[in-house]
Amino acid sequence: MGKNYSHLTLEERCAIAQGHACGQSLQQIAAALDRPTSTISREVNRNRGKKVGYKPSYADEQAKARRWRGSRLSRQPDLRKHVLNRLAMGWSPVTIAGRLAYEKDSKRISHESIYRFIYAEIRRTDDGAWRHYLPRAKAKRGRRARLSASPVHTIDKRVCIAERPASAHSRAEPGHWEADLMLFKTYSQNVLVIHERSSRFTVFLHQANKAAQTTLSSLDRFFALLPEALRKTIAFDNGNEFALHYKLADAANLDTFFCDPHSPWQKGGIENAIGRMRRMLPTSTDLKTLKPKDFLKRAIIFNHTPRKCLDFQTPAEVFSKLLLHFKCDSTRWPEAG
Repeated sequence: MGKNYSHLTLEERCAIAQGHACGQSLQQIAAALDRPTSTISREVNRNRGKKVGYKPSYADEQAKARRWRGSRLSRQPDLRKHVLNRLAMGWSPVTIAGRLAYEKDSKRISHESIYRFIYAEIRRTDDGAWRHYLPRAKAKRGRRARLSASPVHTIDKRVCIAERPASAHSRAEPGHWEADLMLFKTYSQNVLVIHERSSRFTVFLHQANKAAQTTLSSLDRFFALLPEALRKTIAFDNGNEFALHYKLADAANLDTFFCDPHSPWQKGGIENAIGRMRRMLPTSTDLKTLKPKDFLKRAIIFNHTPRKCLDFQTPAEVFSKLLLHFKCDSTRWPEAG
């Protein structure tokens, strides 16, 4: 029959140091701790410092360092390759970990282990390029925020988002939308993003400019494709590009609402969607050099990436289940003018 062994605790190491300082023999210390004498002898010899002698805290650190075999991603090449491939596709560590659990895959890992591995590689290799595997490509964890001017008083017939129906806030039913613009470094280049709250299904329309009339035309053409049951509400920020919202409300029978100034979190669904799409369309992207098929490919990838909030299903999967009567593909929407 085999024997069971347990590692010495920090408290036991303190007792060893105290007994050693009092002049007790190894046999006496071992008897007090109910441990074999060989265990105490091995502990003192292996984990003592050459200059400081045997110190409990130092010995505990040495023992833990000796047992450390590296992270799972360092020790398991197949798992590491799987994780890095998904990160390169734009999946977040949370999404990767959750999808593996959802698929009941034999390879399991926590999102925290993935983050720690990436940051450890940045320090070990002194290569900041590792940060680009992460969703926000930040070398350090933390939040960044800034305020900008808000043209609230220039928007006619503006209704506060607090008056939006409870069903829209709770995502209890389809047909509640959010819209915003993705802007780029090159002047006048932008993408209109339209996000459905319940399924997280998102449409991306390339516009020629961000004028209010252009944005209104894009929104009007898109919502004209939908049945009335899927046109309930839509929320915007306070940009002037949405100043003609009331015409959309009349044409599409759609109730429009606006966030409070400097409160984009009130339409958090689309803020999250744009943040995800920035991994594939960073601000430095020149849309003139991006082929239409490549632009559409990014939309497909976006809507087929699992989401934690959807129990690690994809928006396309949920959209097809909830809206079977409204069959479409994220790549089939006509490009806005």
